Amino acid sequence: MTSTKPAFPAPDHDHDRCAADGLSHAERICGERAQKLTPIRRHVLQALLKSHKPLGAYEIIDALAGSMPRPAPITIYRALDFLMANGLVHRIESRNAYLACAHDHDAAALVAFLICERCDAVGEIPAASVAQSLNSAARASGFAPKLSVVEITGTCAHCQAAK
Repeated sequence: MTSTKPAFPAPDHDHDRCAADGLSHAERICGERAQKLTPIRRHVLQALLKSHKPLGAYEIIDALAGSMPRPAPITIYRALDFLMANGLVHRIESRNAYLACAHDHDAAALVAFLICERCDAVGEIPAASVAQSLNSAARASGFAPKLSVVEITGTCAHCQAAK
């Protein structure tokens, strides 16, 4: 991950600017990869960019239904598959939810998700060294690892400061 973005943006950050930057990032990535950011893909990404909290597919549908005809779940899942394949969205396994990503890494990059138990925000940090250690330990046991997802729950610095 080459970005210097903080894992958790300050609660009072310019969120409109943050979301606009995320959309610009997606447009740049899609342009570089000759991929199409179709209107539905854009709408799904925008719904996720509106929050730093992960959203389930049906929460995304509800968010979109306020401004367009209610999309079918398969439409949302297809858009999410595209966005994940291009490193623009991550799936938070423990929450069965999705999170927009505006970091400069590809879909195969190994990251750790920091999940705040108080505010439900999710931060993202590089985890290549941790994943390499886990993969080495797995291989030493005769296991062939395929995907490493690291999710760490706790309390973000903003919630700790608000005590």
